[in-house]
Amino acid sequence: PTATRTAARPMPASTRSVTPHGAMAPRLAPLMPSRPLVPEEIPITRKITITEGVSIKELSEKLEARAKDVIKRLLDKGIFATINQTLDSQTATEISRAFGAEAAVISYEEEVIHEVEEADRPEDLVPRAPVVTVMGHVDHGKTSLLDAIRETSVATREAGGITQHIGAYQVEVQNRKIVFLDTPGHEAFTMMRARGSKATDIVVLVVAADDGVMPQTLEAINHARAAKVPIIVAVNKIDKPEAQPERVKRQLADHDLMPEEWGGQTVTVEVSAKQRKNLNLLLEMILLVADMLQLKANPKRPAAGTVLEAKLDRGRGPVATVLVQNGTLRAGQAFIIGSIYGKVRAMLDDRGRPVLEAPPATPVEVLGLEDVPQAGDKILVIEDTAKARQIALHRQAKQRDAALAKSARLTLEQLHARMAAGDVKELPLIIKADVQGSVEVLVDTLNKLSTERVKVKVI
Repeated sequence: PTATRTAARPMPASTRSVTPHGAMAPRLAPLMPSRPLVPEEIPITRKITITEGVSIKELSEKLEARAKDVIKRLLDKGIFATINQTLDSQTATEISRAFGAEAAVISYEEEVIHEVEEADRPEDLVPRAPVVTVMGHVDHGKTSLLDAIRETSVATREAGGITQHIGAYQVEVQNRKIVFLDTPGHEAFTMMRARGSKATDIVVLVVAADDGVMPQTLEAINHARAAKVPIIVAVNKIDKPEAQPERVKRQLADHDLMPEEWGGQTVTVEVSAKQRKNLNLLLEMILLVADMLQLKANPKRPAAGTVLEAKLDRGRGPVATVLVQNGTLRAGQAFIIGSIYGKVRAMLDDRGRPVLEAPPATPVEVLGLEDVPQAGDKILVIEDTAKARQIALHRQAKQRDAALAKSARLTLEQLHARMAAGDVKELPLIIKADVQGSVEVLVDTLNKLSTERVKVKVI
């Protein structure tokens, strides 16, 4: 009807055109442009930081957009979601781009630590105890040295006198505390030793005066250097008649560990764990190196630390040996370790005594976990318990998806590859051990035993 009315009205000369026969004809108005099939690129004007497992509500707040607009964008992509639903990192990044923002995805722990560090005040920082890892070759006297320092007997309880797990102990010297981590020295436990050095401030490298530098001694040196921590050398077993401490020093000098008395930078102490000789000198040297490092922590902030070991106890459930690195861990606090949520039900110190709080640089056994965590995971106290549960559930879902993808049926391409390679026999194994660290080592060692004819498959 509009077109009819327009045609009936006389038109101004500027809009008329002449037909080939000389008659005046109206010029046609251009058609409206059709909606493009490909959505136009929205220019990126700002940057935002989001955490893994971000909810639609949180994302809309970061984008300064209405939640219903974000949900509509997701619907356009064929994703049905509610306001409290979590998004994976890729989807959240794509939605952010649609709103003109470039999203940087960080872990939930990173965000919490960043927020806490911003709130940190310099006057809250206090000196903390050094964390010392005792490393070295098997049977060079690491645990015996620790026993002499702690005046307890751990070596007799270990299988064949060899340390099987990471132990953490606290000793007091000159009214100051030192935390010792006793990592296994056997070759199969390289992974556990590497993990031990990551949580440490100083490494005490134990070398037997009658044996010298061995393969695991070199591995320990490499772990310490990779972790960028200072090394103190303890030349042990100097009481033995065949001891040659000078030969050990020469060997260490060949590996860039020049003793101080030879003009180098490496603190070297000759000790005897059996005769309790020079132990106080070793402890003084540890405190001296710690003073040079100026180690500080804030006991007022929420606790953060590392899981040294974890196991499933028959009577107590999942138990984790935790080294608190910053803040204070208190009974009743909620925490997150990777994809595991927990609440501190009870804490025990290195001698099995119950404690109500653990200040920085304190090793404790924590009860109250929902599952057994991986050794080496970070523990973080979370004040927002609902958010902590949400993150734990999101990570568990991701792990479940990854496990399902791994156990999915064979594709045609994989089937052809197997046929081309010949029928490979599999040896399915179930690994059972008392602590997580030992399981990890066994799986790694057994996988290396696979041959062309038989493939080891750990279920």
